[in-house]
Amino acid sequence: MITFSLKEDKRKDSGIPDSGFYLPGDKNLCFLIHGLTGTAKEMWTIAQRLNKRGFSVAAPLLLNHNKPISCLKRTSWEKIYAHARDKFIEYSAGHDNIFVAGLSFGALIGIMLAHEFPAKVKALNCFSPTLFYDGWGNPKSRVFLPLIYRTPLKYWLYFKEEFPYGLKNERLRSKVENFYKEADLFDYSKVHLYGYPVIPVSCMHQNALLAKKVISLLKNIKTPVQMLQAKEDDVTSPKNSYCIYNNIGSQEKEIIFLENSYHIITADQERDKVAEKTVSFFEKYRS
Repeated sequence: MITFSLKEDKRKDSGIPDSGFYLPGDKNLCFLIHGLTGTAKEMWTIAQRLNKRGFSVAAPLLLNHNKPISCLKRTSWEKIYAHARDKFIEYSAGHDNIFVAGLSFGALIGIMLAHEFPAKVKALNCFSPTLFYDGWGNPKSRVFLPLIYRTPLKYWLYFKEEFPYGLKNERLRSKVENFYKEADLFDYSKVHLYGYPVIPVSCMHQNALLAKKVISLLKNIKTPVQMLQAKEDDVTSPKNSYCIYNNIGSQEKEIIFLENSYHIITADQERDKVAEKTVSFFEKYRS
């Protein structure tokens, strides 16, 4: 559902806790990147499994993802990437091998890091990469997004998160639904757990701009890459993983499709399988 609001939240402090975390381990670092308007909690299951296998794990919160929505909706992908890049450099110091994994928008940030730091990033994992909003759960009105992107309307239009909220797991989905259904535009009480209850169209525009940049760089990337995506992804169809697979310059590349999940595969029904596939893939390149 699309909502329209001219209201602005001018508070400087949203009260959203920083959900980013670091788990110390060996000299092999896994740098995990959550999704747009999401939370670092999305990466917790993956992080725990990697850490149990000895990896150090860093999962910082993306820029302005603990700020009022009025601030986040005016944040460019370039600024988000610059912040993630700074965190990548900060955490990679003192580690010999760096592995990167990202969810949705975070997967695109991960591709950018692999392109800029080819000698550092030993392997790349893309979870539900989002180049196009073409999943079955998106409203039909999405076809008008390219037109809206050209106007100031993008700052006042929001996609209200709706069923199935990127989750097939009924227990977790019910928790998310309880918050999302009741939350208004400026309700941040559980954003650190489940992400913002709305997605500003301006943020979707930034995703589209980043996707265009990523597609232009794919042929130059040689990093080993693994894509994991649900066949029934409600946000972004398997076309997205195929696009990366068919255009990336990596010799070592693979797509793994999941049968019983939706978009947030790092937290959904098959999160344990996703974690194991990630661990086994990264372990091939650790030292």
